[in-house]
Order: sequence, then structure tokens, then C-alpha cells
Amino acid sequence: MYAGLYLPASTFSYLKGKTNMTVGVLGKKVGMTQVYDKNGILHPVTVIEAAPGRITQVKSEETDGYKSIQVGFEEVKAKKLSKPELGHLAKSDSKPFRQLKEFRVEELESYKLGEAIDVSLFKEDDMVDVTGKSIGKGFMGTIARYNFSRGRMTHGSKSHRLPGSIGAGTTPSRVVKGKKMAGRKGAKRITAKNLRVIKVDSERNLILVRGSVPGVEGGLLLIKPTVRVGKD
Repeated sequence: MYAGLYLPASTFSYLKGKTNMTVGVLGKKVGMTQVYDKNGILHPVTVIEAAPGRITQVKSEETDGYKSIQVGFEEVKAKKLSKPELGHLAKSDSKPFRQLKEFRVEELESYKLGEAIDVSLFKEDDMVDVTGKSIGKGFMGTIARYNFSRGRMTHGSKSHRLPGSIGAGTTPSRVVKGKKMAGRKGAKRITAKNLRVIKVDSERNLILVRGSVPGVEGGLLLIKPTVRVGKD
């Protein structure tokens, strides 16, 4: 991952202490708009509705081998879940939730079963990472998918939009893994990093972040404090 790049040992200790050790919130993408900040500057923002989630499970090193909390999001009717799912939530007297997300934590003392996890985790000018599933574009050829150049259209050419050679016949006598070829585009887990929080509306459970985020309107999103190498 870091081939050819020198990083001091302190950087890796920072990553080890911060990666997957931050609690975030789950939300749904509402759409995009634009708002003015307190300095009168107009910002393009994505509106995210993050209804309060509830802690449905607390995992400790004694019982599970690591420390984490499980948060439920988006209440649904009980008939929408299976019996094992309802049995799991019944252990903590939790309501039926459609989504369950686990967050690694360093200390468990500050988290209790049934406690709400909401947008109060963030404030204006915070930097966040937003993770979601990108919009699926369907099956595409190499020109549309990877911006390949096409062949000439005249002088008897029969290779207009074909991908061309995909490997040598003698050595290595196979197609190398990762070769750019036609296939489905999008519909992958994507993280938009270092987005600034423009506004937090606790009354309506809304977070406004500058810029675009992955996914369609109504898509599930994970919002966490950003992880920046070498910065607090």
C-alpha cells in the first residue's frame, strides 16, 4: 500500500490507534442544494438525514475478544425481520431495526445499551468521511467504463470500439488479473473523504456536508469523523 513512500513509524502508530476506532452515525441521502455560511459564502451541500440510532449491543474483550458497540438504525415493523434478528434485538429490549452497524471503541464505560447515537456527535466545520454505495451504471464497454480510445472508423478497419489485445499468447499465456475490460460500472462501496460539515440541525436530525457523497437519494450512508494521516 505504501510502496516507494517513506512514512515515519509514528504515522503507523497513529493509524493503528485511530482506524476503526471512531463512532459515527448512519443516515440517508436526501439530496443536494446550496446554502450560505455565516461569512456569506455560498456552498454546494448534500443533505443527510441521520435519525437517532440506538445501541443494541456492547461487546467486550471478555466475551467477544474486542471492544465495540452495535448501533441500530431505521425502525421497521417486526414482521420485516427474521426470528433470529428479533431474538438478537430482544436481548437488549431494542426495537426492530433494519440496519445494524458495529463501531470499534477504545473505552466501553461511556456507552450503555439503549443510548441514542445522533447528529450531536458533529458540529460545524468538522471534517467527516461519508461512505455509501455508488450509483450503478450497468454493463459498459471499455470506452465508456475506462475512457479507452476507439479504433479508426474508415479504411477497412473492423475494430471500432473493440478493447483490442488483452495479453500475449506465449508469455504469460493468460489474462493478467485486474485487466481493464468491459463490465458493470458503479454499485461499489465508495468513501468520500475530508468533507466539511457546513451545518448541523439537531431538531430535524440533518447534517449538511460540503460537496457530493456516493449513492442515490434515499441511499444508506455512514458518516464518521475523518481519518487524516499525521493530523489530529
